[in-house]
Amino acid sequence: EKPDGPVWREPGGEPVVSPAEAAVIKKKRDAGEARKFTWDEVKKHNKRDDVWLVVEGKAFDVTSFVERHPGGWRPIVAMAGRDSTEVMNEFHPAAVFDKYLPAYYVGDVVDYEVSEIIKDYRNIRQDLLARGLFRTDKAYYYAKVAWLASILLPTLYGVIACSSTTAHMISACGMALFWQQLAFVGHDLGHSAISHSRDIDYFWGGLIGNFLGGIGLSWWKNSHETHHVTCNSIEMDPDIQHLPFLAITSKIFNAPFFSTYHLKEFKTDAFARFFVSFQHYLFYPIMSVARFNLYVQSWIMLLVRRDEPVPYKLIEICSLLGFWLWLGTLMSFLPTWGERLAYFYISHGLAGILHIQITLSHFISETFNGRSDETWIKHQMMTTTDITCAHWLDWFHGGLQFQLEHHLFPRLPRHNLRIARDQIIKLAAKHELPYYEMSFFAANKKLCGILHETAMDARKLKKGDAGFYESPIWEGMNARG
Repeated sequence: EKPDGPVWREPGGEPVVSPAEAAVIKKKRDAGEARKFTWDEVKKHNKRDDVWLVVEGKAFDVTSFVERHPGGWRPIVAMAGRDSTEVMNEFHPAAVFDKYLPAYYVGDVVDYEVSEIIKDYRNIRQDLLARGLFRTDKAYYYAKVAWLASILLPTLYGVIACSSTTAHMISACGMALFWQQLAFVGHDLGHSAISHSRDIDYFWGGLIGNFLGGIGLSWWKNSHETHHVTCNSIEMDPDIQHLPFLAITSKIFNAPFFSTYHLKEFKTDAFARFFVSFQHYLFYPIMSVARFNLYVQSWIMLLVRRDEPVPYKLIEICSLLGFWLWLGTLMSFLPTWGERLAYFYISHGLAGILHIQITLSHFISETFNGRSDETWIKHQMMTTTDITCAHWLDWFHGGLQFQLEHHLFPRLPRHNLRIARDQIIKLAAKHELPYYEMSFFAANKKLCGILHETAMDARKLKKGDAGFYESPIWEGMNARG
């Protein structure tokens, strides 16, 4: 079932009414250039060197575009041979439907059907567009810039103009708050949710975010967009692949798995088994140093990896170098190496609250192997938990508390996520879909329980013939013993 009449699209945050079908597609069909396919035929095209996507009942052979996809090849391959309508709508502006995608049109899926759940979900998106809720409130972000400046300037003053150790350590706390709050704006830029122009948001995110935060936008976008499409897949989602230090589910122990993101095998060796066995004690200390891993990953993306496109690479490299230059210069004002080390760790350690916020909504949710068989909306609802909070705490969570709504509408400005939440709750109730939400403290308590349970399972593992520690359940399933 395809949309018949005009639909609302989002070319750049501003809603416009567009034809449901590009003229090029209609022209190809009228000229007899379009074929008819069944779902069984389309599903065969599901590999990196043979990728078909289905969007609104139409099949597109995008194989020649995979390696040039701005979001990397992984998200597009993850949706190969599947209904990609939601992913295309939520991650791309209207120009993709009008100018780019039609060139790859090969025909129609004759047995394409849309469930009542998906119909209602698409209607919610159309309503949000019609009401102008994808439009960015510029005043909101001007206020955010002022807020960030009000944190950063006193923080710099505390180091440069003050001589007391107390003032310096307060400044370190201020720097942690600045980095945490800056990350939320960087997150919005990474999703093109401010200007709604990929090039504009990418440029400013790479220039300002890299320079002030030290984390590369190209790495973040590559990893984060893969996470969105493959949320909580053990083999595909990099955001839950944290061996040898963390394992959020015992499924990870069943057998070694190959990460399609890192392009390497993960196994529970002796080192991993030891750390995971104590992860319920180590989680928060690990989060306090997690930022350093992001620094490393940013440089690996820019200097080592050659399998992904990196726009504005030189700007990113210069911006990251600039980050270490200004941070090093700032710390040179501190009188002793002891204070410098304390400042460095306190600022980074307290900024670790951001990493707890980032991981919380997914670490406590369902996980699965491979590609999900569920519809887009049910997949996101099963693997994501919202964090409840009062309106006055929205600044602290930066929109990430509405993680489900953000996953369903990633280009929706975060100042409108509460409105979307109300509609998603109604949708879940109507169709008896899973909808999870809990307070920040309750979610942390649940996470600690999950980490403890998985740690106890790790301690039960025994070394197998392959040299890694195997689950007795996995051995039983494979008739080993």
